[in-house]
Order: sequence, then C-alpha cells, then structure tokens
Amino acid sequence: MKNTTELLGNWKELKGKLKQKYAMLTDDDMLLVEGKHEELLGRLQAKLGKSKEEMHDIINSL
Repeated sequence: MKNTTELLGNWKELKGKLKQKYAMLTDDDMLLVEGKHEELLGRLQAKLGKSKEEMHDIINSL
C-alpha cells in the first residue's frame, strides 16, 4: 500500500476515485484524519466487505 505521506498527499484524488467506484461510500466514510489511516481502512473494509489486503490492492490500483 502507498505510504501515509503519499496517501495524505493524494487523498482528494483517491477519495474521488473510490467514491466513483463504490457509490455507496459517503463523505463521512471517507473522512481521513491524519494518523488515523488504519481506522479509515477498517471503516472502508466493513462498508465494502473487503479484506485488508483487498483494500490495499484497491487503493494501489487507483
């Protein structure tokens, strides 16, 4: 998975791509607070029914 700095630096773009791909995601689901990226990934895993590895692959593919 992208490192935290890359994730934060590209977050607006990644957030838009994730919301396009998974329309059920809301702005609240996509809140990224610095230092809480694992919490965000857990929230996305639960909402999308994906494993941690699948979420890493999804984010890396964007």
